[in-house]
Amino acid sequence: MFKTYETELAGRKLVIETGKIAELANGSVMVRYGDTVVMVNATAAKEPKEGIDFFPLSVDYEEKLYAVGKIPGGFIKREGKPADKAILTSRAIDRPIRPLFPKDFRNDVCVVATVLSVEPDNSPEVCAMIGASAALSISDIPFGGPTAAVNVGYIDNQIVINPTLKQREKSRLTLTVAGTMEKITMIEAGADEIPNDVMLQAIEEAHKEIKKICNFISDIKAEIGKPKFEYKSYAVDKDLYNEISQNFKERMYNDVQATNKEIRDENVEKISEDITNYIIEKYGEEVAEERKQEIAEIIHDLEKECVRQMILVEHKRPDGRRIDELRPLSCEVGLLPRVHGSALFTRGQTQVMSIATLGMKSEEQVLDGLDEEETKRYMHHYNFPSYSVGEARPSRGPGRREIGHGALAEKALVPVIPSEDEFPYSIRVVSEVLSSNGSTSQASICGSTLALMDAGVPIKRPVAGISTGLITDKDDPSKYIMLTDIQGIEDFFGDMDFKVGGTKEGITAIQVDIKNDGLTYEIIKEAFERTKIARDYILDNVMLPVISKPREEISKYAPRIMTTTISVDKIRDVIGPGGKMINKIIDETGVKIDISDDGKVFVYSTDTESGKKALKMIKDIAKEIEVGEICDGVVTKIMPFGAFIDLGGGKEGLLHISKISSKRVEKVEDVLSVGDEVTVKISEIDNQGRINLNMKDLEARNQEESKE
Repeated sequence: MFKTYETELAGRKLVIETGKIAELANGSVMVRYGDTVVMVNATAAKEPKEGIDFFPLSVDYEEKLYAVGKIPGGFIKREGKPADKAILTSRAIDRPIRPLFPKDFRNDVCVVATVLSVEPDNSPEVCAMIGASAALSISDIPFGGPTAAVNVGYIDNQIVINPTLKQREKSRLTLTVAGTMEKITMIEAGADEIPNDVMLQAIEEAHKEIKKICNFISDIKAEIGKPKFEYKSYAVDKDLYNEISQNFKERMYNDVQATNKEIRDENVEKISEDITNYIIEKYGEEVAEERKQEIAEIIHDLEKECVRQMILVEHKRPDGRRIDELRPLSCEVGLLPRVHGSALFTRGQTQVMSIATLGMKSEEQVLDGLDEEETKRYMHHYNFPSYSVGEARPSRGPGRREIGHGALAEKALVPVIPSEDEFPYSIRVVSEVLSSNGSTSQASICGSTLALMDAGVPIKRPVAGISTGLITDKDDPSKYIMLTDIQGIEDFFGDMDFKVGGTKEGITAIQVDIKNDGLTYEIIKEAFERTKIARDYILDNVMLPVISKPREEISKYAPRIMTTTISVDKIRDVIGPGGKMINKIIDETGVKIDISDDGKVFVYSTDTESGKKALKMIKDIAKEIEVGEICDGVVTKIMPFGAFIDLGGGKEGLLHISKISSKRVEKVEDVLSVGDEVTVKISEIDNQGRINLNMKDLEARNQEESKE
């Protein structure tokens, strides 16, 4: 049965429709927010997926270009692989809902959000996040929601929920917050050095709206929600778990305290073999093989219990650090001789090398999506090869994780990148993860700051990144321990990965991954305080002693840029018919040239003199010639009625025979020859732009000058 439900979100009507379309899905809704329309469908497999030890949830956010009245580019004229923005939105939908499914649930669940129409003032991403929660809540799929989400801006020192397009253009903050009625379940932010207290206030204001939407979805669920279906539980056998724990917990507890990751992994591998052999000896090979997957999960859970108990009860960390202690840190710059900027940042066994490249304005990234942003001048790419974790797997290109981590580092650095007027380059930074034991995305923020400074990019301030983790008491969630600078095992077995990038002035980026039912304001506030202390330490004691400010000069291998501005009317003249003029300049000087629609000209050259020559040629072409102006030129052609003079910059004028001299001239050839350099006066420019010249008016002036 078709149902429509309405509420208000940030002063605008939010509508959820269901029962009209996609009736074969387990749960389906259409979310309307102004003229933005997003359809969300949730489906689940009837049977569990065998042979896995995780919940197989997939979330796809599908951008359809018809939603903004565009036809896709390329030969095929249909949407291809999802753009980075769509992948990041899929991750943002996934993160707050994943922890709310049962831990022992193994059925495939697919959530597909399809963007059908976009009004720039109303975010389709927020509609998709609300729609995913609504579709799952009213479906028969086991789900512990609802959740909801909003965007937050900070404009003229005011917090604004779901800012409009014009407001977003002025906002110092792009924040997405998701949560349940009780807690915050996801934070994603890019910010212009926002202080901790303002960021916390923005999250609290967001939660007020989130609670209203959660109530709205709960009311819908109460009216039309389907009963949740029964599923096969994959919870481990408690008796078997207790038996293995009784025999091996003490040893596991000691083995996970090895400070070196490789030794710790070897310890766990050896105890896993011994546990398997114990089961074989006691119950036989057939039982051991039959329950192989369950035994592996028990070993995982036992290791997790030991790590969490050690931290929560004894305040001991696997590598022996204090709760708020950073791993050993080091960095260096200028590693690679021919690149424009490079740096290596090491944090414990995590190591990232970042390389900065400066390019032409025309090399900025063109974005083909639903967003109002069409180009991107600063690009940050993150690579996570298998050797970084000691595995032998071929590279398959960037996945969702790589794209997400690259986007986080990009957000962290964008606020300090100089404007195009200050530094007219396109900038690309690539972070290569060389070794990974947690917090590689934050290491890439630190390394990339150093690489940019090494490249001579005049960033506003250096940026550092750090993450905090959380271990909560399962019996009393109000009891918890927060860890500064988490390594891989603490992230894997912990309840959150709270990543914050920023300068000493404030926060520039946040990404929070949560594995429990959410975070309280108290935890978020403490995470902000911890990360601020750690960022300041890293900047003052590790990064700035290596390179205190951006280099004065860019690399000799980077292109030098010279700029000028010409009249928009002159762009066509500089380019010339079929590109003739601009190609001539490029051929003669060896430079590269970009011309913007507003008349800005960028000349790129590794040779300063060639750049100056090209710039002069462009200025000559674009120069406005006025009547009465005196110019130097070269005779290019002799005709019976006069001579044609090249005035430079592609301009040519006619010197009539009667205007050559005050004396009678019988033949032009008697006075002038092709190749002669002459000084002439602009006597007339007719309606068709033809230039008439005069030499005889200059004779009197020359005579006066000779008398002086």
